[in-house]
Amino acid sequence: MATLTIHFDPEVLAHIVAAGADGVVEMNVSLGGSAGAAKATPAPTGPLAPLMVAGLLKANDVLTFRQTRAKRSATAIVQPDGQLIVEGKATLFPSPSKAASAVTGSAINGWTLWRLPDGRTLDELRDELMSGDD
Repeated sequence: MATLTIHFDPEVLAHIVAAGADGVVEMNVSLGGSAGAAKATPAPTGPLAPLMVAGLLKANDVLTFRQTRAKRSATAIVQPDGQLIVEGKATLFPSPSKAASAVTGSAINGWTLWRLPDGRTLDELRDELMSGDD
């Protein structure tokens, strides 16, 4: 059996508590949301999180991977939680190297292979973050 856990912001809890003397609070839960519904954005975690928090990498950034000799290429999309979706793969990948390995079939350093549209690698972004350059 599936378990559903709901976490409320303190502001929402205060509203529920103040909702009335009868103790009845009406809530609607739906999948997909509506045009006016606010969606919670998950905080990035994992290896890409520092780049995302610093604003060097954003959700929905497109990364490309090319190995000319092996005639391989791939595209990945950065997710709000810091994971990667690789085109043609059914799972999310928690790190650039795991995503690259899914494309190549062997262990490989994804930090040096995945590139942003401007040509920089994730490794170069990481170096930029460490040096404090913007």
